[in-house]
Amino acid sequence: MPPLAQRNLLHDKVRLTVTLTGIVFAVVLIVVELGLFVGFTVTTSSIIDRSRADLWVVSKNTPYIEQGRAYSERKLYQVLATPGVASAEKYIAHWTQWRTPDGAEESVQIIGFDTHAPSLGGPWNLVAGSVDDLRTPDAIILDELYMKKLGVTHIGQVCEISGRRARVVGFTRGIRSFTTSPYVFTDFKNAQGYTNLPEDQTNFILVKTKPGVSVEQLRHELESRVRDVDVLPTAKFSSMTRIYWMFTTGAGVAVLIAAVLGLVVGVVVVAQTIYATTMDHIREYGTLKAMGAANSYIYRVIITQAGISAVVGYLLAMVVSVFIVRASASGGAAIMLPWQMAVGIFFLTVLMCVVAAMVSISKVTSIDPAMVFKG
Repeated sequence: MPPLAQRNLLHDKVRLTVTLTGIVFAVVLIVVELGLFVGFTVTTSSIIDRSRADLWVVSKNTPYIEQGRAYSERKLYQVLATPGVASAEKYIAHWTQWRTPDGAEESVQIIGFDTHAPSLGGPWNLVAGSVDDLRTPDAIILDELYMKKLGVTHIGQVCEISGRRARVVGFTRGIRSFTTSPYVFTDFKNAQGYTNLPEDQTNFILVKTKPGVSVEQLRHELESRVRDVDVLPTAKFSSMTRIYWMFTTGAGVAVLIAAVLGLVVGVVVVAQTIYATTMDHIREYGTLKAMGAANSYIYRVIITQAGISAVVGYLLAMVVSVFIVRASASGGAAIMLPWQMAVGIFFLTVLMCVVAAMVSISKVTSIDPAMVFKG
């Protein structure tokens, strides 16, 4: 690294501060917009992705999880009798109404699963209570993020769902719904009552394959044995749900457009900041040329300055971003920053700064050294 690049940056600390501020602003903007987009896509299908099932047996032509229609639970025995199935469990995901202590009604999504063999479809990130507690009558678990919304203050509180008694036995942390309807986990039989589903029906069957069995081969086998249903790999059903909410609703498209705009604005801000910084040093570069410095040496100085600014600006922006991401954990909209996105933004920041510096290089190479000696 040419020492001159460091000296140039540190010589004018005000200018350096302005440069870093521009980069930090742009990177934080990109993190927030892309983080909102990632948060939206993850929460739309989190119930499917965290189900631990390999296959979902759904009613024919079900487009996404919230549209699951009821069918006879006798199909469960057909599934269990299929070679290659390690376990299969009934599952409910259905909207219903929650009555708060002040008499208001809120929409919730009931998640009913088999608590006596809780290997598939249960809650995760439990911070109070356990899945075993759901085996008691009317027991439910919800996320602590929605306690205030639903008027819940403590474990043991009795509530009302669809005119039926419900009792809070535990809380999760970070199981966020992308709609305004919080998830409420309960035993399958309780869920049938809360959603008015007949006792001999289910919305889904979750399937786990035996070790060594091909998921795709078992899917074909189940489709040939069980009529009037679709058998979907978990990844495909998750993708179908994300695509539905992303591209067939205004909410998903709005988030996607905001993410793209945030990326574009961030790129423009960084490019403008680095370009302006380089041009501020134009007379110094003219002096170097007057002293006989080669163009290649000036190029290295300019690109090194841009690289240093990119790395320092990125690190400062990540500190700010981590605080924003943590603050969003208790808010209404999730901003996520997976490590893959953080790494990608690092290389994007360096690329933006270097490209912006290279754009200004053409101006530097055309400098007449004589300008240094003019007034």
